[in-house]
Amino acid sequence: MERRAHTMKKRSDTEKRNSEKRHTQEEGPRAPEKLSPYVAMALKGGMDDAVIVETSKVFTAPWVRMKCQFGCAGYGQRLCCPPYSPNPEQTRAILDSYTRGILLHRHWQKGYKTVKDFNDVLVDMERAVFLDGFHKAFSMGSGPCTRCAACNISGGCVHPEKTRPAMEACGIDVFATVREHGLPISVVRNRNEERNIFGLVLVE
Repeated sequence: MERRAHTMKKRSDTEKRNSEKRHTQEEGPRAPEKLSPYVAMALKGGMDDAVIVETSKVFTAPWVRMKCQFGCAGYGQRLCCPPYSPNPEQTRAILDSYTRGILLHRHWQKGYKTVKDFNDVLVDMERAVFLDGFHKAFSMGSGPCTRCAACNISGGCVHPEKTRPAMEACGIDVFATVREHGLPISVVRNRNEERNIFGLVLVE
């Protein structure tokens, strides 16, 4: 009887721990409702969309890096671009160390200042998320960095607090990721066309 009672108590303790673990996973800081204030912040900052995403549904692919290397005149010209930015394999490992993030979208009308403003909002969001206790917060923007006329490649970034690599510079398949979450994206046929730009704030 004592042995049976001990077994029942052990089982009860295990069930209690499992119940507490499930409660923590559902109500803890990774729960989507915890991120809703940052969605509101993004929309207030001028984003057209802000979608809470699972990082398992942010896709990477080797071809993305190849398109940077063989097709972009900026390859190797800035610290936020390949070959200095994380490759697709490294980025996949980074994404897998998170659970959720916020995918941001803005319709880009003419003028590169729009892209700079967009990236500034991402960095400001990253800081706000970090200060709220999400210590892993990190952001990835859109397009090459344009903060300096010429990047200080040999001496290191002179604006590290504001400079982040683009999603595509890290090997993220932006097309597949965006379409997975129902946001608009299409191939841009010339420099005068309006387009959609995207960024990602990794949270927890």
